[in-house]
Amino acid sequence: MNAAPPALRLIDISKSFGPVHANRDVSLSIDKGTIHGIVGENGAGKSTLMKILHGSYRADRGSVEINGTTVNFGSSADAISAGIGMVHQHFMLIPTLSVLDNLLVGDERGFFVKAGREDMRARLAERSKRYGLKVDPDALVGDLPVGLQQRVEILKALKGDTSILILDEPTAVLTPQETEQLFEILRNLRDSGVTIILVTHKLEEIMAVTEEVSVMRQGELVAQRHTHETTPEELAELMVGRKVLLRAEMGEASRGDAALKVHHLGLVTPTGGEELSGITFEVRAGEILGIAGVAGNGQSELLEILGGMRAATSGTIEILGQSFDATHPPTPGELREIGLGHIPEDRHRFGLVLSFPAFENAPLGYLHKGYAGDSVFLDKARMRTHCKDLMDHHDVRPTLPDQITEGFSGGNQQKLVIAREMHERPKVLIIGQPTRGVDIGAIEFIHKDLIAHRDDGAAILLVSVELEEIFALSDRIMVMNDGKTVGIVDREDADRSLIGQMMAGIAPGARTNNGATAP
Repeated sequence: MNAAPPALRLIDISKSFGPVHANRDVSLSIDKGTIHGIVGENGAGKSTLMKILHGSYRADRGSVEINGTTVNFGSSADAISAGIGMVHQHFMLIPTLSVLDNLLVGDERGFFVKAGREDMRARLAERSKRYGLKVDPDALVGDLPVGLQQRVEILKALKGDTSILILDEPTAVLTPQETEQLFEILRNLRDSGVTIILVTHKLEEIMAVTEEVSVMRQGELVAQRHTHETTPEELAELMVGRKVLLRAEMGEASRGDAALKVHHLGLVTPTGGEELSGITFEVRAGEILGIAGVAGNGQSELLEILGGMRAATSGTIEILGQSFDATHPPTPGELREIGLGHIPEDRHRFGLVLSFPAFENAPLGYLHKGYAGDSVFLDKARMRTHCKDLMDHHDVRPTLPDQITEGFSGGNQQKLVIAREMHERPKVLIIGQPTRGVDIGAIEFIHKDLIAHRDDGAAILLVSVELEEIFALSDRIMVMNDGKTVGIVDREDADRSLIGQMMAGIAPGARTNNGATAP
């Protein structure tokens, strides 16, 4: 008796973009009804491979088999028809429509919309029950918490006869509790016969929920492991090609005086919406205060105010003894003169001019320091030398000051921004999402850099949606929810359960819905 064919088989898949080989002879087999992880650094070829599988790209060479049958996809519609669904990292939902109407988009049936809605409602009820994806079909998507929006995305991907489901970084905006709920849903899907491909950079998630994991490096598949037979350390080494320190070593903080004080900071929009309310905290020299919270709970607005990009409507800020308030908000230039460095959350919007070569980005914000020359004319030779020094010291690759910034990988763009700010050794550093879109090797480098700067006596305010990063780097942890401070806890008193509850808006010691007391 012949064994059943695998749910998915990729055979010698190759794809190039000009001189860049995104995939090189990738062969991969995934059994039906399993959760298979795919990991790799930025540029390892994971996304290209998934786009080939989902019909967005055509392979230059190689073939794809679904349940033993060779398929050729000319579009994503072809892949969907063949039973392949995909949940993208960034939600593709219409917030002003209901759950039901979001699922109906692209499936309206022309003039028979009413019949289509009734059929979709029935299918939604059936799939919700079968897979444990309970959600109100009539709720507005924009009113749903992030975890339920994630469920809607999964239901969208499952609305056909989906047998293979691809998830790209699915936990990026979820609390720990929502992540565990997602994993339970994935296990239910697996047990129902759906084959799941999980693309993530979080190795602890690979270990928690997958049966097998494939590792890609420089466009090639370099290893495939049964998850229970490997470790995060081995996977990291396979990804990077060398041993990687997954958690940077961090000694006790040697705290000095408060370098940054924020008191009752508030922000109200012109239409009366309250984005921040009563934010109060301080950061001392020689410590890192990490701010945890699901994205969209006021962290971005706080960083913009502290970076001089936006004015608060109430409250005071004191930086290295100099005070600012709503009547005298700081400017970015003033803050740099005082000794504040700012690594923004969005490097593309606020940190770099992507169309400039790297050497023109390197001195931005610090032209008064003479890095671009001492006259009204730019000294490009000096700018190139300055950029080369930054690149060498912060491992920016390739070390090409004349390369257009857009041509660097996301991780190297980030290292260029960090190099520019850290070079000035700011006494106060505010940094948002330092390793967003950054591979594991660059994460190691950035974390070591931040800890070294803290040990030199800098006061660092760190905002990150990566809870592991918050735990790895923070001396104290402040949690924000709905534009307010839920609480601040010391590093030794924090655990995932406590911080997860705080991220959901439950203050330490408060009563939860089931009557229990939060830690």
